[in-house]
Amino acid sequence: MTIEMEDARVARDVTGKIDFLRSSIGSLLIGQDEVVDQVLIALLCRGHVLLEGVPGLGKTLLVRALATCFDGRFRRIQFTPDLMPADMTGHAIYDMKEGRFHVRKGPVFTNLLLADEINRSPAKTQAALLEVMQEHQVTIEGKAYALEPPFMVLATQNPIEQEGTYPLPEAELDRFLMKVFIDYPAFDDETRLVRQVTGGELSMAAISSRLNGALDADDIQALQQAAERVTLDDQVLAYAVRLVQATRNASSILKGAGPRASIGLVSAAKAWALMNGRDFVLPDDVKQVALPVMRHRILLAPESEIEGFTPDRVLQQLMQTVDAPRT
Repeated sequence: MTIEMEDARVARDVTGKIDFLRSSIGSLLIGQDEVVDQVLIALLCRGHVLLEGVPGLGKTLLVRALATCFDGRFRRIQFTPDLMPADMTGHAIYDMKEGRFHVRKGPVFTNLLLADEINRSPAKTQAALLEVMQEHQVTIEGKAYALEPPFMVLATQNPIEQEGTYPLPEAELDRFLMKVFIDYPAFDDETRLVRQVTGGELSMAAISSRLNGALDADDIQALQQAAERVTLDDQVLAYAVRLVQATRNASSILKGAGPRASIGLVSAAKAWALMNGRDFVLPDDVKQVALPVMRHRILLAPESEIEGFTPDRVLQQLMQTVDAPRT
């Protein structure tokens, strides 16, 4: 088999796995194709996702659907005001019979971690995720325990339920590759959803029996490596960095995005190019992922908030001022 034929076979294999993930999750989360794509981008980038939307739009269902497609470990943590850091990361227990400590690992030792309603726990508990998300390890009693790849945190929060919630620290927000909004479905999509659910055609049990074990850890890591190999031209790289740096000089933004946004923007653009069957990045790929990658990394100036501006609106205006490469 020639090198060209082998490359073509690998490309077909990657495309087939991505199409499988897209169609399988989309069959459960009807009418949310853009949301599904953004979550898959983060998965290919080894990134984490913050999902935001009003209750009942399928945030938890989305994560469960991804877990069903993926034959790895899945854990869920329900964040509450009394949740302690050790409840997530684990702790050391003294065994009186053996006369020594044993480490009991917490639910963060998994492949897919659903942090449900993450803003319902205080800052001390939320901060316990910083090391987990950034370094993929947990330190217990001074010893570091590595998490097995792939590892991804998908956190949910409800924007309208402000009572009893705590704002996420900026350091933690910056560790999420993307902030993804889930909006109400269109009329036709909601009609199809209601018909299938009430008719018994759409259920987790039915989907699980069809999809369970379809992909494994090696498959996911192979997709992640394929995304890293996507070609990035220097001009497109410079364009992505200019977009991020523009947030630091805009009068409508009090605090701009940092270098982690530049890294995330390029990684997400590579993943989006791969998901569209290309092995190179276009400027449009950067534009496509710019909002979810940067919307949670900027802080609007007070006057912008008073005038009713949103981070997305400010970023869209800013993107129009930064010239994209044409060749």
